[in-house]
Amino acid sequence: MHNCMETTTASCKSFCSNFSWHHPWWILLLWGLLSVIIGILFLVLPGITTIVFVTFLGAYWLVGGIFSLVGLAFDRTNWGWKIFLAVINLIAGILVLLYPFYSTFLLLLFFVVLIGIWALFIGGAHLYHAFTFKDAGNGILGIISIIFGLLLLLFPLISAALLPFVAGTFAIVIGIIAIVISFKINRILPPMAAAA
Repeated sequence: MHNCMETTTASCKSFCSNFSWHHPWWILLLWGLLSVIIGILFLVLPGITTIVFVTFLGAYWLVGGIFSLVGLAFDRTNWGWKIFLAVINLIAGILVLLYPFYSTFLLLLFFVVLIGIWALFIGGAHLYHAFTFKDAGNGILGIISIIFGLLLLLFPLISAALLPFVAGTFAIVIGIIAIVISFKINRILPPMAAAA
């Protein structure tokens, strides 16, 4: 039991020192706070927050497309593929910025369908693994995943309407975890620095 606790503490200290080597602890804290704020906005103002988020995504695509085209002046490798992606980014960015409301609805619907298809694929893989290796756990995961995927594909409009709430809840949970970890890193690192 004592060895297990020592191992856990050592692995936690190792993670903290590795993280702090690349990022200060407060960066993780700020990221966690921002994630919680965005999550709350998704839950309290789902429509406006989603439209703003998609608008920023459209601006990102537009700028990314412009930079990709400018980058061709310096790097012409795979130029055909780069031009294709740049044009897709430009078109998507312009359409999102011109029609933010419709774009938000279509993007949510697209994500729902994509997640539904992915869930069916993952469920099928779990079921195959379950039948091949006689693994009941994978079978249950496969069935749940397939039911989830079918619900998304059969009720895409309801799923699209619920997606901001799911994203908001997920963002809050991830943000709280990041905040807790940042404080643990801050608490562990000063004694480590003194010991070193």
